[in-house]
Amino acid sequence: MTPERPTGQAAMCPGASHRLVFLGTGAGCGVPAFFCGCPACEEARLDPRARRGCCGVILEGGKRLLIDTPPDLRHQLVREGVPSIDRLLFTHAHYDHVGGLGELEYLVRLVHKAPLPTAASAEALAGIKAEFGYLEECLALEELSPFSAFEYDGLRYTALPVSHAPGTFGYLIESPQTSLFYASDTGRLEPACAERVRGVDILVMDATFWKRNWSPTAHHSVQEAIEEGFELDAGCIYLTHLAMHYDEPITLAALEEYLVQFGGRVKVAVDGLGLPL
Repeated sequence: MTPERPTGQAAMCPGASHRLVFLGTGAGCGVPAFFCGCPACEEARLDPRARRGCCGVILEGGKRLLIDTPPDLRHQLVREGVPSIDRLLFTHAHYDHVGGLGELEYLVRLVHKAPLPTAASAEALAGIKAEFGYLEECLALEELSPFSAFEYDGLRYTALPVSHAPGTFGYLIESPQTSLFYASDTGRLEPACAERVRGVDILVMDATFWKRNWSPTAHHSVQEAIEEGFELDAGCIYLTHLAMHYDEPITLAALEEYLVQFGGRVKVAVDGLGLPL
């Protein structure tokens, strides 16, 4: 156990005018993986709540900002009833975070009829151009530098470098009521990033592995994500980018039972969950 801190109370403020919706909360191969018959994948075949697509979130207020375009993006947007996207933001250019970009081509060509504002690090933009060169005329590309910030639709976004592929960002998202740090792919945060998000109301953190971490410089285990979240004095910690079946599988039911010991301060993000900001 760890001493309690108010668990994301600011996020429940009745004055919240935005919300973050988890489109996907899984690691690269999703849950269930078509090739896997482990207990976690079998649970997900029976229980829709345990199913996970690749990671992405949408921020909704007066406009809609999408962070990452996972390969299953079309299905995620249809599931959540999202009719349009106004702006794109990328964490990095790995396939499980950009693979669905082509799903937006005809939104741009048939509906917007103007390039979609798209921001990311220089490295991520280079990866997107390499993979989706045919879409370049559909995107108005903007390069973000580490620690740069911009305001959009009443929220402030700060691009913070995290420990993953070169040019990977997590995003500190601030409303008048709430601060949230979204870092779906990262190992332990570097000191400058950690200090910038210390005391955040909501921490959404990579928790790819259960127990043994195959890639400690690029990802967290569930246990490491919780430990770092407590060190950062985060109000409420949401675990995302969950593989559930790497090394030792764990079901959603078992993971939620494990988290009971933290008194509601640590939660499992699930596809379709919305958080008010």
